[in-house]
Amino acid sequence: MPGEFGDMVKIAFEVGDENAGCEVETLWATPLGGDLYRLQNTPWFAYGVSYLDVVRARAVDDGFPVFEAVVEKSGNRTVRLVLDRPAEPGNRSAEILDALAALGAGYEGANHKYLAVNIGPEVDFEHVCRFLSEKAAQWEHADPTYEQLYPDSAG
Repeated sequence: MPGEFGDMVKIAFEVGDENAGCEVETLWATPLGGDLYRLQNTPWFAYGVSYLDVVRARAVDDGFPVFEAVVEKSGNRTVRLVLDRPAEPGNRSAEILDALAALGAGYEGANHKYLAVNIGPEVDFEHVCRFLSEKAAQWEHADPTYEQLYPDSAG
């Protein structure tokens, strides 16, 4: 059945070394035929892509297919969150994660403090962003990027 671990492949995203020393991030994806793939996880470093987006990736002789373009947006959006300290029952980090879950957002941790937050199409994106700002959390827009949301503020 498509989507099971055995049917998925990794797609390589070139992200540059300014992102915590990571030059390439690989994301799991389900092949859809040709050069098209549906992403199956939330990116920790790549910008402009989210969970379940359909992307085009070119095959290479030795290695993972390399991302070229987003073909179809899924409606999911991504923000990234850096916690002050790992979440433990009752601490501020756990409260933020519990509140995100209550708002309908999911998350994947690169480690115990750095998380990619998936905001599904049914979740109020602006509400989640306001919540993170009000909590003075350390976070960033990843998809859409800050520049995409506020093109006049780039400078």
